[in-house]
Amino acid sequence: MKITKLKAMLRKVLFISILFFITGCDELQNVVNTLPNEGGVGISDAMIGNGLREALDYGIDRQVKKLTQKDGFYNNSLVKILLPEELQKVDQTLRDIGLGNLADEGLKVLNRAAEDAVKTATPIFVNAVKEITFTDAKNILMGADNSATNYLKGKTQTSLYSEFNPVIQNSFGKVGADQIWSSIITKYNAIPLVSKVNPDLTDYVTQEALKGVFKMIAIEEMNIRTKYSSRTTDLLKKVFALQD
Repeated sequence: MKITKLKAMLRKVLFISILFFITGCDELQNVVNTLPNEGGVGISDAMIGNGLREALDYGIDRQVKKLTQKDGFYNNSLVKILLPEELQKVDQTLRDIGLGNLADEGLKVLNRAAEDAVKTATPIFVNAVKEITFTDAKNILMGADNSATNYLKGKTQTSLYSEFNPVIQNSFGKVGADQIWSSIITKYNAIPLVSKVNPDLTDYVTQEALKGVFKMIAIEEMNIRTKYSSRTTDLLKKVFALQD
């Protein structure tokens, strides 16, 4: 039995060696990809692409949904939207004159708007993931712990911004952020000797909401890459085993 196995192994090594001299590296890799693995099934580029898309979809379902819940942004230190630099002086000044509650509410409604927007825009994000073609799937798989997320970000951020922005604007009205910040800015600008401010909060919150979405997807990607227990399907286990 041992001799038979040894002969089979030698034949396989000889076969691959001959291929190496007959074909180029790319052709050889394509042939090797079709060889059965220990489970009896080869790992194709299509399977790798599908595995990466599944990982991103799983990240959206598991992590991004958390952002849509009440205080999903506000109580998550990883993605909580803080005030832009130009408004930090507004916040501090309001607190100095006894309007700390108004300052707290102003910060909270910015995060509320992001939570509301992500809830509305998540289906758009999911569709964007489904449309991705992983032409360089192996490079992504064998890359850094956030390579798939970065690839997704590069492919979708511009279109996602155009979808998120009007939703954020509408969300300001729904959660009362526009009225609260109008009151905050009015009170601040009425203080003698301060430099007047008129920030574009819609753009700012849109950018911060997008950062939060991608950050949470990256967290789930890293979990799948580094923790076997996070690979909840046979496809994820098979594909991500290649980069272990």
